[in-house]
Amino acid sequence: MIKRFEFGGQDIAADIRDRYNYDGDLAEIYATTRDFEVHKWHHYIPLYDRYLGRYRGTSVRMLEIGVSKGGSLQMWRRFLGEDAVLFGIDINPDCAALDRQSGQVRIGSQTDPAFLKAVVEEMGGVDVVLDDGSHKMAHIAASLHTLFPMLEIYGTYLIEDLHAAYWAGCGGGFRAPENFYNTVRKIIDDMHHPYHSRDLQVPELEGAVTGVHVHDSLVAIDKGLILDPAHSRVS
Repeated sequence: MIKRFEFGGQDIAADIRDRYNYDGDLAEIYATTRDFEVHKWHHYIPLYDRYLGRYRGTSVRMLEIGVSKGGSLQMWRRFLGEDAVLFGIDINPDCAALDRQSGQVRIGSQTDPAFLKAVVEEMGGVDVVLDDGSHKMAHIAASLHTLFPMLEIYGTYLIEDLHAAYWAGCGGGFRAPENFYNTVRKIIDDMHHPYHSRDLQVPELEGAVTGVHVHDSLVAIDKGLILDPAHSRVS
């Protein structure tokens, strides 16, 4: 299904810059990744910069679910800098060979709460989670429910390749209840909890969501302090 969207040109960075009017350097970083394969949709690149650019040059602690061939961790190292604490997890034991190439790699399941908690403890906490794992609806939910409470305040939780939410093979479907975008709707309802009388629908997120950003196949969730809303009139 996605084969028809494959870029057939030569200059990947130029396509990203021109197609999305993007002038950041992540396009060039992505396009010049070597030694370790990385596979990304072009429209993700400006979105990564939008949500993760503020962490560049800091000691941000980032956990990537899904290591694959290791190119993504290399890209993040080049983009975020040497001070970033980068960890990747994967269920494939072959990915252990990529440990310490661009970051730390740990082998385990994204649905295993004990494993996830142990990794975050080893990291010393987590500021950014990027779920590029199995893309299965149940797995996405399991990781989110475990990791979001551990995410630092003002942290960022990204889930990508959510076109899979429409695929039965990933536990989704166009109108399937398990489609992750139905969970997104519930999270939005919870954000507006002060204005209605219903209980939290995704209590695992502890009502700590301050923003939900929905893009083509990518969702970014902001964690923050929840304050009582206030309004005023000034004249």
